[in-house]
Amino acid sequence: MGTKGKIIKCKAAVAWEVGKPLCIEEVEVAPPKAHEVRIQIIATALCHTDAHIINPKFKEAFFPVIPGHEGAGIVESIGPGVTNVKPGDKVIPLYTPQCRKCKFCLSPLTNICEKLSQVKHPIADQELMEDQTSRFTCKGKPIYHFLGTSTFSQYTVVSDINLAKIDDDANLERVCLIGCGFSTGYGAAINTAKVTPGSTCAIFGLGGVGLSAVMGCKIAGASRIIAIDINSEKFTKAKALGATDCLNPRDLDKPIQEVIIELTSGGVDFALDCAGGPEAMKATLDCTTVGWGSCTFIGVAPGDNGLDIFPETLIMGRTINGSYFGGWKSIDSVPKLVTDYKNKKFDLDALVTHTLPFDKINEAFDLMIQGKSIRTILIF
Repeated sequence: MGTKGKIIKCKAAVAWEVGKPLCIEEVEVAPPKAHEVRIQIIATALCHTDAHIINPKFKEAFFPVIPGHEGAGIVESIGPGVTNVKPGDKVIPLYTPQCRKCKFCLSPLTNICEKLSQVKHPIADQELMEDQTSRFTCKGKPIYHFLGTSTFSQYTVVSDINLAKIDDDANLERVCLIGCGFSTGYGAAINTAKVTPGSTCAIFGLGGVGLSAVMGCKIAGASRIIAIDINSEKFTKAKALGATDCLNPRDLDKPIQEVIIELTSGGVDFALDCAGGPEAMKATLDCTTVGWGSCTFIGVAPGDNGLDIFPETLIMGRTINGSYFGGWKSIDSVPKLVTDYKNKKFDLDALVTHTLPFDKINEAFDLMIQGKSIRTILIF
């Protein structure tokens, strides 16, 4: 392509400072260096994590930054040493790298690559490329990357261990969701919790991740799926995707965990927290059964002070898991998930409530924060 080896000027959404809306700016995107790939982003969705970094409660963020980590695009050019993709390939950028060489990548027990194992906070990392510099410039200033992806830019540069080549006929306006939200919720149920046929499940938080967890529990064969959210407008979609019961804690006269324990004669087999925050985390753990209750934490709320846990809760047979990107080894799994979507194993369309031009990104943030959208796809 005519742009190979040259700086590309394009549109991007820059977060200049905490608590302020994103600004659509013209940015300069440098060519990829060794083991890097420059991608033209075709579609990107919003996830709450993109809002967390500009939330004043979140103290670990870097500014200025180009957020975005749930996207799909086409390879524009590759740097020296890149062998896994070529220009023209359809790809999904990955905030969960897979180097395939470190002790973590070589172990079947985890999907956390060594590149991630050193970070202080899972959503404030990979803010620079391997050489500790940025490929983005705006108004003469370097701009930080976000999670190694920065999909809120028409062109972005990622490491070759942070992207997956996908089928040439993949619908990028849907499979971009496999870059985060869908894979995170679906995988948390299937890979991390390992939900079993005939089991009872509770899912807290019915955004894109929570509804994907509902799909995972259904595909795993759960007999009862209790979906919980403080926004009852989410319940129709949850039921369509497999939830058998829907509860709004604000409509109940006692704590949600007590209601779930009564409904299930002692608690659920599997509970997944897709919301985050101490109340949801505590309820998720408390609503699981003695003996084998499994609690999986997925959601992270900004400014979260964590959870007090008493040893008795765990001594009585409960276990706690954490899930990152649904436990999927990213480069291995994402292409298979794209093929599964094409073969109609699951329905990504159900998660998409809005499609907007990229310039309306702040409108998309408002829809998400007000709970009026599940996933908004932005098109450049």
